[in-house]
Amino acid sequence: MRNLLAVLLLSFATLLVAGPASAQGQTASQQGAAEVEKYINSIRTLKARFVQSNPNGSVVQGTLYVRRPGRMRFEYDAPSQLKIVADGYQVTMWDIATKDFGQWPIGWTAASFLVKESLSLTGDLQVEKTERSDGMLHLTMSQAKKPQEGKVIVRLGENPMVLRGWTIIDNRGNHVNVSLQDVQAGMQLADALFKFDGPDPGAIRRGGN
Repeated sequence: MRNLLAVLLLSFATLLVAGPASAQGQTASQQGAAEVEKYINSIRTLKARFVQSNPNGSVVQGTLYVRRPGRMRFEYDAPSQLKIVADGYQVTMWDIATKDFGQWPIGWTAASFLVKESLSLTGDLQVEKTERSDGMLHLTMSQAKKPQEGKVIVRLGENPMVLRGWTIIDNRGNHVNVSLQDVQAGMQLADALFKFDGPDPGAIRRGGN
């Protein structure tokens, strides 16, 4: 599971922390990027159910909470005990069952995609293409300087625009797919959701509760 989380968190961060660079001659891509930027920046809070499909064929699900800027929580359903929380400064991942515990600066994790204070899609990423079909917008992005390190495909419904999920493809061709359902925005979300609420790291590593 830890390797799968590394793909989900770190590959996603590598692709999305800076935002895609503009590309001449790709008007459709620029337009799609501008629409996504405007939509993400309009979100203050978001709650959704998610289904995550991993490279080993396993499928897990849970609830995603977002409060911009800087706060996010992946709450996985039982029997999983995995939780991932961004508190505005760092991301903490813990799983009592597997004795996993890790922390990363928020700028180096997937959290930067949805919770950046002001998402600006200009920088070190490039929008390789945009596709529209059946009321969906698909934005494929990679790093401008290191395109070999992977891609991310962000999926959004249109009219009205709503985030439907993303797919991360790492440099070995592994896919992590996250699909969102029952997406809601604009609700009140308690501060407690975005704070580490597990046992101390030593107890986690010992398998304690």
